Amino acid sequence: MNNDIQGRPAHVAAIRERAEAEMRAMGVDEAFIGRLVEAFYGRVLEHPDLGPVFDARLSGRWPEHLEKMKSFWSAVAFRSGAYGGKPVQAHTGVADLTPDLFPKWLALFAATLDDIAPSTEAKAWFMATAERIAKSLTLSLFYDPALDDPAKKAG
Repeated sequence: MNNDIQGRPAHVAAIRERAEAEMRAMGVDEAFIGRLVEAFYGRVLEHPDLGPVFDARLSGRWPEHLEKMKSFWSAVAFRSGAYGGKPVQAHTGVADLTPDLFPKWLALFAATLDDIAPSTEAKAWFMATAERIAKSLTLSLFYDPALDDPAKKAG
């Protein structure tokens, strides 16, 4: 059997073990991720710009969404591979979703972390991850390659 194939499970296990150790060192566990998701989305619902967009999409499905977000953040933090969702598709076609909402989402996420993160390292890690996610979603949902056309740039 190919050594690359045989080594893959061990490599994946090592990545997960490292991630778990890194998270533990920062004070991050499943309970923290649950608190983070619950606190953050509670604030999202109260936010004058974010609340209506999220609630219109998730009305009647908030418990399922919160569980999905806990699973997502757990999979990202602990590198478990357990999350199988499709974030871009989930956000495609959301009524009133605009690029200017992402900085508001990030600011609210940062404020939530300020209040509950177990360490400055945990806050930094979760913020860096959230910023990458926001950038990726913004580019996936709103990027127009025609804007990169030199002929269309003002000069």
